[in-house]
Amino acid sequence: MYKLIILIESEAIREELERRWPEFLAVAEQMPGLLRETTSRVDRVVHGGYGAQLVHELFFESLKAAAEAMGSPEGERAGQLLQEISGGKVSLLLADHTQDELSNIRRHSQASDDIPPGDRA
Repeated sequence: MYKLIILIESEAIREELERRWPEFLAVAEQMPGLLRETTSRVDRVVHGGYGAQLVHELFFESLKAAAEAMGSPEGERAGQLLQEISGGKVSLLLADHTQDELSNIRRHSQASDDIPPGDRA
């Protein structure tokens, strides 16, 4: 799975972003191949120098699907709106996304705990 990660910098005008964010979502949600999305409003930076006020993720089946969605009329319009509402204070990232449930992680770590130390690779 691939995701398009949108980072809107803290310098973007918050009022404009809040007012027009639903407009962006309405267009972005029409992008072909979109599987799901998440929005996170950042309330503090714990460490590091990058200050983002909003992180939005759009999930696609593959890198090809993400690229096609971005190049679609809906993707191009969403990108245009994003530039307008953020005042250009935005970064876009494409990332290969994997995910695992904690219960599965624990099951595998417990299984490796059952292997004697000398038998581990």
